[in-house]
Amino acid sequence: MTKTNGSFLSILPLLLFVGVFLGFGIYNNDFYALPSPVAALLGIVAAFVLLNGKINEKIDTFLKGCGDGKILTMCIIYLLAGAFATVSKATGSVDTIVNLGLNYISIQYFPVGIFVIASFLSFASGTSVGSIVTLGPIVIDLAEKSGSPLGLIGAALLSGSMFGDNLSVISDTTIAATQSLGCEMKDKFRANFKLALPAAIIAIIILIVIGVNQESSSVIIAQKDFNLWLILPYLLVILLSVIGVNVFVVLFAGLAFAGILGIANGTFGVMDFAKTTYEGFTGMTEIFLLSLLTGGLAALVEKAGGINFLLRNINKVINSQKTALLGIGGLVSVANFCVANNTIAILISGKVSKEITEKYGLEPKESASILDILACYVQGIIPYGAQILILISLSHFKMGYLELIQNSFYLHLLLIITLISIFFRKKTVERQKLTTINSL
Repeated sequence: MTKTNGSFLSILPLLLFVGVFLGFGIYNNDFYALPSPVAALLGIVAAFVLLNGKINEKIDTFLKGCGDGKILTMCIIYLLAGAFATVSKATGSVDTIVNLGLNYISIQYFPVGIFVIASFLSFASGTSVGSIVTLGPIVIDLAEKSGSPLGLIGAALLSGSMFGDNLSVISDTTIAATQSLGCEMKDKFRANFKLALPAAIIAIIILIVIGVNQESSSVIIAQKDFNLWLILPYLLVILLSVIGVNVFVVLFAGLAFAGILGIANGTFGVMDFAKTTYEGFTGMTEIFLLSLLTGGLAALVEKAGGINFLLRNINKVINSQKTALLGIGGLVSVANFCVANNTIAILISGKVSKEITEKYGLEPKESASILDILACYVQGIIPYGAQILILISLSHFKMGYLELIQNSFYLHLLLIITLISIFFRKKTVERQKLTTINSL
């Protein structure tokens, strides 16, 4: 396959992947009915059939794409993150976090309390869906007993879960964004945190005011057991990540520490620890395979000139670093609206976003942050996304979609603050000069 400037045909396999995934989701009323690796496989078959070149050259390009260092790094991180999350849950760490928070929540501060607990839980576990599934039944039951508006409580849970997931160093979205853009997790975290923290603070103030002013019936929350020692693995992972320790070391240390605590407490034995670790690996099978296959598909599309074709068309509306960041955000937003999965949207948009970042002299950490934030926002508001579907179903459809969106203050504030930061950002002159020099 000779690399060309590309045409619409060269991106057709990628569009087919998105179209098949979207089409099956709409048809089945379930965007997870068709396993995403199967949709990617159909795109790969289309690439082999439609794109020019000898079959052996295509196979070679595909395998090189699957075996790309960043793709393999991403895959191993997924495995370690899955193992850590599964082992930590088995030790009782998740229950401890939930029980610790609920024991000290006053009904008056129920909305803000749920937001904070969900934020910490999703940040520590790296999954918004997991946090919603864990906390959903509890908070919906307490909301009904206390007379708190279901839409408000559900929105607080949704917002907190997305806040933590967006920032978590073991979230698949963070892993995909940082590896796609080629930046360190600690750098992306810091760039992301500067935007997410103000939004979270304002959202907390709003939730406090609403909680204080709303009328609710008195309800006694039964005290639940918790063991503070079980929070330590999460705190260790957070601490090591923030100070910049290599992500492999961070996740392995957290996994080992969680395993030692579980064995010491008698929760499980050594063999059970090994089996639970493997369960964590297998729990990441879909995203592992998807990353490999999309790596190969992206390589085929790029070699055929598909990336160049996209860049040429996107560049027609990009004329500065600000519009470049808006282009990256728009690209991942459209992808997420199509596939209803923020990780897949980032993987689809990653290659083009990196090209835009390099061409316009942007900081990779900034682009990775925008990529993750916009994917997070769209995922949190689409009615066919897993997070909202689960919340509404857990409430037995008593919770309305519009109520959820109207009360998801954090998500809307995050979008506003992100857009403001783009429009009022200063041009990174030195990187722009370096990019210009390298292109000469």
